[in-house]
Amino acid sequence: MENGSGHDRGRRGSTYIQVRMPNRPDRPHIDTDEAADNSKEDYDPTDWIQNLLNTVKDDAHKTHSIFSELDVLRKYNDDYEWREAARWVKYEENVEEGGKRWSKPHVASLSMKSLFDLRGAIAEGAVILDLDSYSIAEVVDNVLDCWIDAGHLDSKMRVHVRNVSLKEHIHRHTKRPKNSRSVAKNLGDIADDPEYGGSAAYLNSGASFASIDSVSGIPTSNSATDIPNDGDNATSSYYKPNTNFMRKIPKDAEVASVMVGEIDDLEERIVAFVRLKEPRLLGDLCEIAKPVRFLFFCLGPKGSEMDCMEIGRCISTMLVDDIFREVAYKSRNDEDFKAGIDEFMNQVTVLPPGEWDPKIRIEPPNKVQSQEFRRASVHNVLSGVVDQKSVSSEDDHGGHDDPALELSKIPFKGLRDDIMRKIPWYWSDYKDAIHIQCLASFVYVFLGTLTPNVTFGGLLGEATDQYMGVMECIFAAAVTGILFALFGGQPLNILGSTGPMLVLESIIYNLCKDNDWEFMPVRFWVGMWTVFIIMVIVTFNLSAWVKYITRFTEDSFATLIAIIFIVEAFKKVAEIGKDSPINLSPHDPLPTDCTCIPRNCTGYFDTNMTAMNMTTTTMGYSCDDVANFTDSMWGTLTIVACESYGGTPVGPGCNPPHYVADVFLFSILLFIGTFTCAVALVEFKSSTLFPAVVRQRISDFAVLIAIISMVVLDYVVGIDTPKLTVPDEFKPTKPGRGWVVNPFSESNPWWLYIATVVPAILSTILIFLDQQITAVIVNRKENKLKKGVGYHLDMFIVAIVVAIHSVLGLPWYVAATVSALAHINSLKKESECTAPGEKPTFLGIREQRMTALFIGILSGLAVLITPVLKMIPMPVLYGVFLYMGFSALRGMQFVDRLFLFFQPVKYQPDLPYIRHVPLWRIHMFTIIQILCLVILWIVKTIKEISIGFPLLVLATGVVRKLLECVYTQNELRYIDDLLPGAKDKGKDKEKHSVPYKSFHGSVSSGKNGVKNGDSMSKPSFFLSEECELNKRSGTNSKNTKL
Repeated sequence: MENGSGHDRGRRGSTYIQVRMPNRPDRPHIDTDEAADNSKEDYDPTDWIQNLLNTVKDDAHKTHSIFSELDVLRKYNDDYEWREAARWVKYEENVEEGGKRWSKPHVASLSMKSLFDLRGAIAEGAVILDLDSYSIAEVVDNVLDCWIDAGHLDSKMRVHVRNVSLKEHIHRHTKRPKNSRSVAKNLGDIADDPEYGGSAAYLNSGASFASIDSVSGIPTSNSATDIPNDGDNATSSYYKPNTNFMRKIPKDAEVASVMVGEIDDLEERIVAFVRLKEPRLLGDLCEIAKPVRFLFFCLGPKGSEMDCMEIGRCISTMLVDDIFREVAYKSRNDEDFKAGIDEFMNQVTVLPPGEWDPKIRIEPPNKVQSQEFRRASVHNVLSGVVDQKSVSSEDDHGGHDDPALELSKIPFKGLRDDIMRKIPWYWSDYKDAIHIQCLASFVYVFLGTLTPNVTFGGLLGEATDQYMGVMECIFAAAVTGILFALFGGQPLNILGSTGPMLVLESIIYNLCKDNDWEFMPVRFWVGMWTVFIIMVIVTFNLSAWVKYITRFTEDSFATLIAIIFIVEAFKKVAEIGKDSPINLSPHDPLPTDCTCIPRNCTGYFDTNMTAMNMTTTTMGYSCDDVANFTDSMWGTLTIVACESYGGTPVGPGCNPPHYVADVFLFSILLFIGTFTCAVALVEFKSSTLFPAVVRQRISDFAVLIAIISMVVLDYVVGIDTPKLTVPDEFKPTKPGRGWVVNPFSESNPWWLYIATVVPAILSTILIFLDQQITAVIVNRKENKLKKGVGYHLDMFIVAIVVAIHSVLGLPWYVAATVSALAHINSLKKESECTAPGEKPTFLGIREQRMTALFIGILSGLAVLITPVLKMIPMPVLYGVFLYMGFSALRGMQFVDRLFLFFQPVKYQPDLPYIRHVPLWRIHMFTIIQILCLVILWIVKTIKEISIGFPLLVLATGVVRKLLECVYTQNELRYIDDLLPGAKDKGKDKEKHSVPYKSFHGSVSSGKNGVKNGDSMSKPSFFLSEECELNKRSGTNSKNTKL
């Protein structure tokens, strides 16, 4: 390695590697086998690269994404040109034969021979790092100097090779003009012209390459990037960047230009790898307007084009590899760079030639294994140099061991921490809502919550004698939604009605009715005691107990609520069949046999004359007239006349069924159509039709499109299906009741206000569990939320909401699990800039407050939009119910484990818990969870015992604790979350384990004394060169301990 001191500015401050300089003494040779054995033992490319990546962290070597382009030298009209042959963003794309289209992105399949050729070429060729050049001409001149100095290129070939290297680049998207031969000469032609003194290598140091460009009339391009074009770049007059492809490229990406080809009169293959000190725009070198950081030249003699192309494919593929790309940026010398090639070769998988056809293009996988295990050595992780969490992505199972959930004796500490955690994000919660996806989410969740509110209001009105009905539920949804959206700790939660709260309201009302107590004052004091208990929970930070809620309880609770949504959707559709039955036997005549049986007036008079007079007056008939009726006269009376004279109609024809044509069947079609359309449109984003942006927007508005489509269909067909019913006026459901509740009543004894603490305890348990379990599900780590949790703040806001609702006589609302899951599922973000062939990456949830806020506002304004809402058929909303329940079940681990019962082993997915836990133990865990779910379902379904539902939910936590007697901590770590403190129990036992996974199952740490599995020492075929042995023995000791 020597610092260059050339004649032009491009060589100042540059590093030249593997270049034989004049008068340089030969390197010593090692002839003993012992030295070779020592070098072989010391050199470990894996450990070398891990130390390099974890040590070099300066900004000058910051890693960027790489777009790699492979250009091949071709002849066109008796001249040379560089023609684009392949490109890489993540996967390989080839220009198909004919050059008219790109191939499908595919995984690059590289031959071992080509990898060996590449490594040998790098070892013998020129590696120039941090070259300070401003044009492709300067780069080529420096590369030519290196080749000539090393004796790889005859100086007589310099002009010809330089001329070829500077030929114009033709890209697949470029349309060649008909008069392409009249285009101005490129830089290579001008440099060859004797008028300009031949090769630019002989220009004086003050010569400007910009003057050459100005003479030749070649424009330079500096558009579409923040990095200015510094001139001296040969750009064809019809070159235009591929702007359409730019959206597939990360914004901070840099270019690696790989140029390969064969040149007449070359005696041997010459290779050079160049890393520029700063990225530069180099004219038409690349199809996109991005700065170039790396250049690779591989030129060979006649007949070597295919070998050069395979070497070019190898280096292009390696440069888009996550680890080797970082090596290319951080290499300080050729040793680092060659160690990166060795490490890459250690990680490749070889396919036997008789079992695979290399011509078959491998489809990109749906999920790629994280490469972090290649970055961090075992020694670095165990010694704390590298954070274990950064390399242990597979083992991160999203527990709730969060610092925000630490129990503290300091009053209100949790609430204060939640507020301080949320303040920095508060304004962004509104700015982040400026996205069209939020509009789709708002409409979907609003309609999905309005229907339960109306339904729940009808049931609550029946249970409380209309003290609280539909209007109260709509008003409660508005108050709760607005307050929680503005001040809640987790605004993604949607508060709503729940079944257990309905049962509690019914119990309180029946208790008051049986004892002649006034219901609303009693309920007011129950609410105030509930607020007091919740405030005690907030004061002493007791919300931290939610860290004991694991996936076992979460999945059981969420699955139960989702199943209830699905079952209720089908029940509601079945009720339409009862209200509007269909005649399954239309050809059979309806029964007409109906006889009127006369009433025995004489016996009735004798029994109770006074009562009979009242009855005869009420029924509108005279006993004298009835006494004169004969039996035949009674038989001729119609059903109405029979009842009016006090008779009794008897017979199957007296109550004929009232059939309604088409309503029930059409309702079923609307119900199924809404669900099917929503599911199909959500999945449409993964199809191959239309551009990705169109597919994404259709997927965002899937439910809204489904609803509008079915509403239009219902309107066009014109069948009188049941419609959504919303109150027309904003007033209490029960006449005579005001909006503000009087807490005192003469009919209620004084001690009752104290005794209401008993039902308040039950309501607190219900509210706490419903609210916090839903919050835990929303805050799972797999949702990738970035703005922090707010369990204590949530409970504080819920306490305020309960107090307001108790004063206004509104039902108490808590977090609704299915609605909250529907909300976060509708706000999922995926990467818009994805490499061709790469599946969109889940980025997280669009965390904001506006959707929940507008849902609350529009719920309160539902009375004003009644004409619009009354157009929506109920079967359509039941279809939305079904979709919400279905979407809540998708991706749930419990559901995935259920499918394992029916899947043969060879078809089971490759999931972490399947790899680490025996299958029969997974099945046993699932069966126990099913039993808990069945018990929860039974308790919730039977009204007499449904008040005990929250206690059963707590019992699932006890069951989970008992499972530790059957399962090991390592097994529970994969199929569930570890309880707090459980991680410390097995820390000493698991300290020796490697916190990352590898296809090879082994990672070595060289001299650090930690080895796992097979040794990763350098293969023997790398040790055949004596000079290589000498270099390794002389540099290994100082490079492996950085």
